Amino acid sequence: MKVKLKIFRYDPENDKKPHYDKFVVEAEPTDRILDLLEWIKDYQDGTISYRRSCAHGVCGSDAMRINGVNRLACKVLVKDVGTKVTVQPILGLPIEKDLIVDMEPFFDSYKSVMPYFVGGEENPQKEQLQSPEDRERFDDTTKCILCAACTTSCPSFWANGEYVGPAAMVNAHRFIFDSRDQAAAERLKVLNDQYGVYRCHTIFNCTDACPREIQVTQAIGDLKKAIATSRLD
Repeated sequence: MKVKLKIFRYDPENDKKPHYDKFVVEAEPTDRILDLLEWIKDYQDGTISYRRSCAHGVCGSDAMRINGVNRLACKVLVKDVGTKVTVQPILGLPIEKDLIVDMEPFFDSYKSVMPYFVGGEENPQKEQLQSPEDRERFDDTTKCILCAACTTSCPSFWANGEYVGPAAMVNAHRFIFDSRDQAAAERLKVLNDQYGVYRCHTIFNCTDACPREIQVTQAIGDLKKAIATSRLD
């Protein structure tokens, strides 16, 4: 089958404005969009730029807009999107070239929520055990691969890049609700800010965009409740 791809192109150093290039590729229904991009780069236009690494939905590096929806190119099949495909960079982050965006603002927000374990003892002498029930409390939010698909699907983030965004809040949730961690109050203080949890308007774009099927909106709701009640139950 023939698939028509329309690919966003923009090089800030050389182009005055973005444009689209069109390609026709012979493909199978089970080919991935990443496979088509690889073929185009290898055989039709070697200048096209995009990120990819593991190509198995684990690294999250090939997040892009496919037919207007944030997805990982390595997970979307031709049969999922049809024979006319438009590929664009994720929104809300500066474009470096074509489908590559500057991820630094995204990772600055991620780092702001202290995305690491803070224990109670400097040199614990034994393993810090946890019940299955306590582990289950934050199990869902351990799945994040930092692809930015959720954050860059959020209208609040498009409107203001200072918004900490869903991905940062998912990673804050992972540690705030870890019964062994001692820095929940500090993280909640960061999120109880004009650019924190209350900029979320519960649109669910983030949940729909997550390639790991994390219940992002629910996690943000947990954080709002914890701030409002000063409780983690």
